[in-house]
Formats: sequence, C-alpha cells, structure tokens
Amino acid sequence: MEKKLEIGYYKYTIDQLPAADRELVAEAQAALKKAYPKYSGFSVGAAVRLKSGKILHGANSESEVFPSGICAERSVLYYAEAIHSDDPVEALAIISDPSERECYPCGACRQVILDVQRRQGTPIRLIMSGNGTASIVDNAEALLPFTFQL
Repeated sequence: MEKKLEIGYYKYTIDQLPAADRELVAEAQAALKKAYPKYSGFSVGAAVRLKSGKILHGANSESEVFPSGICAERSVLYYAEAIHSDDPVEALAIISDPSERECYPCGACRQVILDVQRRQGTPIRLIMSGNGTASIVDNAEALLPFTFQL
C-alpha cells in the first residue's frame, strides 16, 4: 500500500522573516566567525533562542583526526543542554559560508535536534538560511519523519 508524506514549511527572503527569526539568523551569521573549518573550508554558524530569550552561539569545528569534529548545531545544542538545561530551546537558526544555498542540518544533527526536542517536551523551530533566503519548519520532526527511537 502506497502512503504519502507531506511536509509543511515556510519560505522567506531574509527581509520578509519575522523580526525574531531575522535576529536569530543575524546571530547565527555572527557565530560563523567562531567556526574552524580547516579541512572542508565550509563554515557553519548556529544560534538558539531559549525560552528565557537568551541567545547562544555555536560553530562547526574540525579536527585532524576526522571524524572527530562537531557541527555548529550539535555544539550549541549540547552547550544549551549542559549549561541551560532548565531553559528549553525554542528556535535554532543555521547559516553557512560559502552560502550558495540555504544551509540544512546533516543527518546526525537532525537526530540530535529531534532528541533535544523530545527531552524538553516542546517543539524547536528551525530556520535554515543562506543566500538571502530561509526555509522554516515549526517542529524538528518535519526534517526527520522516519526517526530512530529506542
């Protein structure tokens, strides 16, 4: 039996984004300066807005002993959980340089974002931006509908 899956998302130019989302994209852009992409040359910046309104930054960091590195999304989410575990993540914005298109999370990051969402019990809004546009989903499940779960 064939089944179909439909994923709803929003598409904006950066100028059309709601103010809070535009601010978070700007914070992710600022986080790019902290990236260490020595081997791939691909910088990624991430920013999360916590329920309290606090904004945290993360950036990718690569290591000579590949694959011992970390993506921007996981770096900021692990930090948020370790230091601000009582303050849920409401939104996560990511951007890359070079930015020829929007930046989307890798598979490992998609799973971690969903894990964080499950642990905190509230959805995480994802703002994937680049090259002057952004795609947004209101729930991490939209990016990983067939998720791993123990």
